[in-house]
Amino acid sequence: MRGWAAILAPTLFVALLLGLWEGLCRLLAVPTYFLPTPSEITVALAQNAPLLFVSAWRTLQTALTAFVIVSGLAGIAALAAASGRIVEDSFRPIAVILQVTPIIALAPLFQIWAGIDHPGRAVISLACVAAFFPIYSGVLAGLGSADPALERLFDLYGANGWQKLLRLRVPSAVPQALEGLKVGLGLALVGAVIGEISASAGGQEGLAWRILEAAHRMETARSFAALAALAIIAGLLHLVFRLIERRALAWWRG
Repeated sequence: MRGWAAILAPTLFVALLLGLWEGLCRLLAVPTYFLPTPSEITVALAQNAPLLFVSAWRTLQTALTAFVIVSGLAGIAALAAASGRIVEDSFRPIAVILQVTPIIALAPLFQIWAGIDHPGRAVISLACVAAFFPIYSGVLAGLGSADPALERLFDLYGANGWQKLLRLRVPSAVPQALEGLKVGLGLALVGAVIGEISASAGGQEGLAWRILEAAHRMETARSFAALAALAIIAGLLHLVFRLIERRALAWWRG
């Protein structure tokens, strides 16, 4: 019963919001170019489905590529930082800078470094920057969460630093590392969208570019349709990762 309630409650709430949106737009005669109704957005989504599918695949491919790259880099950096306090202190300023610097401010630089002929490289690089800190922070926090009693037990049996890292601290880091990866996956998608808007100049023709293209033509329903496709991608990514996370945590607890 609780499972059905968890599905029905958000479904009914979203349906209520969409119905209210539709009703108010029709009642107030809001122009389509200003704010289209959900029914108009659905029509635009159906009419532009083939084009939006291609653009969605490009955006998803970019985000996943960046996620794989940055997961490896952030994981290695976290392992290095966990090996000693000096290394962690040395990495901290770079990690903080990557966290607080707005991605949009870096976009022109990455566009120059990647070159006009390779906009995809700039977009992937921006997505990597966006996703780096939460993955790094999650893995590093997990590596430092090992049970102190087990740390002392490993010391008692004469385990060296690498044995403690690989056999105790890495397994202990799984829950927090997964949380960092989940946040990083969402931010990789955000970085890909920002990169498509600011750095690619249409070269990628992902969903973000479709949103801008339609907005410049005052085709607001098409912009919302591309935005809806982006929201669907984000929801599917979150759902798939949650399923993977549950299986991984079940294995970890076992």
